[in-house]
Amino acid sequence: MKYKYIIPIIASSLMILSSCDDNLMEWEKDPEHGAVTGAELPLELVEKISRYEPLKTYTNFVLGNGIGADLYISDAAYRKLVNENFDEVTPGYAMKHGAMVNSKGEINFKTIDDFITATKAGGLKVFGHTLVWHSNQNASYLNSIIAPTVIPGSSGTNTLDVAGLKAGTFANWARNNPGKGITIVANAGLTSTSQAIQLASSATSVQPYSLQLTSPNTAIVAGHNYEISFYIKSDVAGKGRLSFGSTLTNQYPYKDWYNTGGSWVEAFATTSQWQQVKIKLAPGDFKAGSTNFQFNLDLGYLPNVTYLIDVNTIAVVDLDAPSGVVNLVANGTFNSGITGWSKANGADNALSLAPATNAYEGSGAMKVINATDNPGLQYKTQIQTVFTTPLTAGKNYTTSFMIRSEAPGSMRCSTTPGSLANYQGDQTTSATWKLIEWKITAKGGETGLSLDLGLLAGTYYIDNVTVTDGSASGGGATAPVTIDKTAAEKTIIIGNAMQDWISKMMTHYKTSVFSWDVVNEPMREDGTMRNGTEGDTATDYFSWVQYLGKDYAVTAFKLARQYGNSTDKLFINDYNLESSLSKCDGLIEYVKYIESKGATVDGIGTQMHISLTTDKDKIVQMFQKLAASGKLIKISELDIRLGTNAPTVAQQASQAEMYQYVIDMYKKYIPAAQQYGVTIWGLSDSVKEHENWLPNESPNLWDANYVRKHAYKGTADGLAGKDVSKDFSGELVKK
Repeated sequence: MKYKYIIPIIASSLMILSSCDDNLMEWEKDPEHGAVTGAELPLELVEKISRYEPLKTYTNFVLGNGIGADLYISDAAYRKLVNENFDEVTPGYAMKHGAMVNSKGEINFKTIDDFITATKAGGLKVFGHTLVWHSNQNASYLNSIIAPTVIPGSSGTNTLDVAGLKAGTFANWARNNPGKGITIVANAGLTSTSQAIQLASSATSVQPYSLQLTSPNTAIVAGHNYEISFYIKSDVAGKGRLSFGSTLTNQYPYKDWYNTGGSWVEAFATTSQWQQVKIKLAPGDFKAGSTNFQFNLDLGYLPNVTYLIDVNTIAVVDLDAPSGVVNLVANGTFNSGITGWSKANGADNALSLAPATNAYEGSGAMKVINATDNPGLQYKTQIQTVFTTPLTAGKNYTTSFMIRSEAPGSMRCSTTPGSLANYQGDQTTSATWKLIEWKITAKGGETGLSLDLGLLAGTYYIDNVTVTDGSASGGGATAPVTIDKTAAEKTIIIGNAMQDWISKMMTHYKTSVFSWDVVNEPMREDGTMRNGTEGDTATDYFSWVQYLGKDYAVTAFKLARQYGNSTDKLFINDYNLESSLSKCDGLIEYVKYIESKGATVDGIGTQMHISLTTDKDKIVQMFQKLAASGKLIKISELDIRLGTNAPTVAQQASQAEMYQYVIDMYKKYIPAAQQYGVTIWGLSDSVKEHENWLPNESPNLWDANYVRKHAYKGTADGLAGKDVSKDFSGELVKK
């Protein structure tokens, strides 16, 4: 490449200057000045910096850059600088759990797929960042899968005689074939205080009727539909069915169980988790003239299985019985759409029907999207319905419904019209279904109900809305039951979520990403492990270690190795290792522990978000300690803060010196075989790169206009191991 030099601006009044790019400058002669040669001019710093080669030409180890995936794809100038100067890039946010996982646990690969396509075209490798961290997680999803289970109440009034069960006498119930035993067990039901029927099959049990409990007769009304439901679980995998007495045309109906190969199967399966069994009987299922029916719980298919059925949930409901209360909301179940509900305020997509998968129960729910936070303006997203009859003055009314939100949210109820409005206090919502009740004394003439969801942005689901005269609170004939998961259950669930996330990421990127931050920031400043009690309240915070214990990283590294390539380089990464040597020691000891449990850690990343006042002696000691670990060592997120976005010339010189010092010490104390490389965190001081990280700062190698700073020279000199500019001369040269 041909280099020609630029005269310093202060002397340019004597010259005419033309330029075709940053590295190709043409001299022109001023006719009044005489001959100009490089030898008679001082070689200014700006000229030196402009003559440096791209950074990656000065080192043999991996030189990386932490960048924004969207910015790289959309900004050509930014992308050009990254491609020219670096070997590898780390997406700063877009590859994390919080960015890729949605509210159902599904992974959206598109952004990173597009990013990898673009980086491959630019000749870059991608460093995976990061698989398991406590920040930047979809914490709402992870918390939702370990949230308490909300069990719906029965579909109506229970007409089944369960008094004998609750008394433990089995009065009116028949233990026809008791197997090892059919008993009532206290505190073994869905809640810690509810009773359960315990049914244990014998060692020789093979027929469904080998373990059988028969219900009392239930009176029926001709032409009515009936529903039988209960909650059941078993100590090991089990199997059961419902059979019926002679008043049914088919005593062994194959209906409402799992569909296998397109055919209805005879039995339902049970596991160690509570699940609801529900079967509906239509008028045509009964023989003509039948006045009652009874059913059998047949659980004898398999030997040595113990079943528990919650006494409070076993019910027979006449689905066509007259309601005990009048619901002033015509369509509160949303099983047939959202007819009767309208958007009073909000975005075009604010109101829609959610499918059964997002319903509390039944075939649908109301979905409401509030696009933005509106402090104090709850009505900004408002959904309304009209009462079947206006409210009566002085009469008490109860509004109730079930609600959940994909992220922590807020809502309230109000009544219409505005002149007669009653206002509920703000109610918090979460990923767990919650029963909301609002009791008012009517002013008289209120014509409708408003659901005000404008306070906090998010997606909300609402089901089973009732407005009654106060004689019932809704939620079915029995109130919903909330069941907390045990610590053991949470461990299993979160372990499965980790496996799902890591396995899918490693499998999807197996042919395009070969180095990963598997575990990020596991240590406290004192060198002990984080344990989830650090008090972080960010909405994207989730502590894996709190549920999986000290071995969470062991599991993460084993999964990454199992589903990735055997040659992938797997790192553990943390910050402040240069300022807290205890933390550095703790991280190294944790790596030893992880490997003692059978996992392999290839490397340790030290982030090095530092400033001009960072203790240089501690930087040296950190590198010495890391070198002694024998692991690959990576400076993973290097930037140097100056405390201002308008640094002085002296500050920039100090920044350049610190960049060079860090790289010099890395190369001096980390053996060449252990030098994975250095990643500079961020490209430039542009505001768009620092909206979320170090705003109003100037920590990078290019300024806000993508012009090389003094720090560029310090970094290049550190990588090259010398002052590269000493080889420059004032004469025209060719390289």
